[in-house]
Amino acid sequence: MNQIVRRKAGDFKGPKPEILAPAGQRDSFLAALAAGADAIYCGLKSFSARMAAKNFPPEELAALTALAHAEGVKVYLTVNTLIKSDELQPLGRQLDWVVQHVRPDALIVQDLAVIALAKQVGFGGEIHLSTLANVTMPSMLPRLVKTLGVNRVVVPRELNVDEIKLMAAACPPELGLELFVHGALCYGVSGRCYWSSLLGGKSGLRGRCVQPCRRIYSHERADKRFFSCQDLSLDVLAKVLADIPQVRAWKIEGRKKGPHYVYYTVAAYKMLRDEGQDPQAKRSALGLLEMALGRPGTHYHFLPQRPQNPIDTSADSGSGLLVGTVRGGQEKPYLEPRMDLLEGDKLRLGYEDEEWHQTIDLTKGVPKGGRFFFKIAKGLGAGKATPVFLIDRREPYLAQQIEKFERRLQPVTTPPAEDSNFNLRLPPASPRQPRPRLMQVLRQPGNRIRETSLAIWLSSETLSQVPDSVVAHAWWWLPPVIWPDEEAQWQQWIKQVMAKGAERFVLNAPWQVSLFARPEKLSLWAGPFCNISNPMAVRAFKLLGGQGVIVSPELGQQDMEALAAKSVLPLGAVVSGQWPFCVSRVVAEEIKPGQPFVSPKGEQGWVQRHGSLYWIFPNWPINLRSAQEALVKAGYRLFVHLEEPIPKGVTIKKRPGNWNWELGLK
Repeated sequence: MNQIVRRKAGDFKGPKPEILAPAGQRDSFLAALAAGADAIYCGLKSFSARMAAKNFPPEELAALTALAHAEGVKVYLTVNTLIKSDELQPLGRQLDWVVQHVRPDALIVQDLAVIALAKQVGFGGEIHLSTLANVTMPSMLPRLVKTLGVNRVVVPRELNVDEIKLMAAACPPELGLELFVHGALCYGVSGRCYWSSLLGGKSGLRGRCVQPCRRIYSHERADKRFFSCQDLSLDVLAKVLADIPQVRAWKIEGRKKGPHYVYYTVAAYKMLRDEGQDPQAKRSALGLLEMALGRPGTHYHFLPQRPQNPIDTSADSGSGLLVGTVRGGQEKPYLEPRMDLLEGDKLRLGYEDEEWHQTIDLTKGVPKGGRFFFKIAKGLGAGKATPVFLIDRREPYLAQQIEKFERRLQPVTTPPAEDSNFNLRLPPASPRQPRPRLMQVLRQPGNRIRETSLAIWLSSETLSQVPDSVVAHAWWWLPPVIWPDEEAQWQQWIKQVMAKGAERFVLNAPWQVSLFARPEKLSLWAGPFCNISNPMAVRAFKLLGGQGVIVSPELGQQDMEALAAKSVLPLGAVVSGQWPFCVSRVVAEEIKPGQPFVSPKGEQGWVQRHGSLYWIFPNWPINLRSAQEALVKAGYRLFVHLEEPIPKGVTIKKRPGNWNWELGLK
């Protein structure tokens, strides 16, 4: 491609937003510099929510950060995974090392424990809350600054522009917003997906997602990718953000992508930001995005008057640019590409989720319409309809730019992170509460209402179903997500039940504490969707006004016991019932609530709508009742059973249902 021409910036009501580039490996980092990124986010080889990316050895990241700073480019370090109790000390050592030798401009965090650890090691940069933290409550934003010292919130990708404006209007001057403008979309709501963990023990909240949503599922005799999303691409719509000064960064997803993708997307969005009023510049930017080797793009919910469902089962959802299909069968397969292919291009035959997929590095160029013959790997399921995708390339100009910055990269010698003198400081644990109890959480109370151990999902329906005499005795559960434009409605519902005597609530995002004017007068517990997994996160919830925690159900036995030993609040655990694969804001048109679908390995599930969320459930429940005695000994006192109506067409499967209890959280 031609060298980027930089022109006069467009009109913005506030500071010009950063173009924030992803980097999962060295050449992508250098490509971001070459494209003129204002900031780069990247991770070390541990505690990063993209563990499938190569990520960076410590010494390399120190050298790259020094180079970026010399270019006037900021570096944000991702420490955005769920943290277990036994990881607090090693993470503290790593952060101590980072402060001394890398000096990033900000930390991007999901787990509240990381904020406390950053303070202990004297980190002086900014704290950015990851999209995995799922901050959707405008009323909470001032408290994030005052109580936790947060400087920026990465808003969930599910928000539309009106909801982003509600968040922006609530920002105090010290707080900015960061917005994804391009890249892969998860099917589940940010920070509310457990699909990979439930199926294989590899947690998406820990950066180890195996992307089960990308697979082919069967539903009503059709086999399709019913949960595989297209990529987000705001492209020319990004100009709408010029009227929102609180949006400090346009963020590009893609830490598993190569330098070609990084260079093209950064170049395109810089052009849209700086020359967005120029029709020729807009056309050029769209051309760059088309060649960035991502999936087909969608605006998703960005325009509330014209929302787009990111799931199109009739379209191709493979990553990379489709360049043709395999011809010639198994005996003499070949490709006739739809475009010129260059020496060094990387091709993928088939989709990422197909075990037989194959990658090929071209050793010479292939012209458009020419024939490229290749060997099929043993077991490859390639056939007449097998698609071929261009997934990375190194055109000469980009290679030259990367080499230019490579020559300026100075080696850095640093001591290993293990040599840190960091010692973790934890507050003393609180005394254990007596009398363990079981909490039954109902979606449809009906005639099963009891005055003890009862919990109810709060909704407009349950408000009308539950007798006034029962309201004060019940625990009221809030949903895993409350969207910005729903906040006023939820405040009203909470006032209604409190007027009838309700005092006990389970919050399924820590930020829902902002719905209560005087939390100290109530019993507010963190619910399991808060994903609390270590004692420092428990303490952070206490500082926000919480009185107890139902811990993350992803934890294994050792993790749960270690957390109980140091917790400053009483603890609970989900021991039985229907836990969802994920919750989502969208569903494929073909998928109807209550109708089962089946995975390639025979796992059955179904979709149910509750309020504005689609809950996707597996056909087997959690069952840790046999572990309850061990949890009581560890100090747990509240045990939760989630009761969910089972659709008539769904058959509940008999399986252990102990999730990560024996495996441990990976």
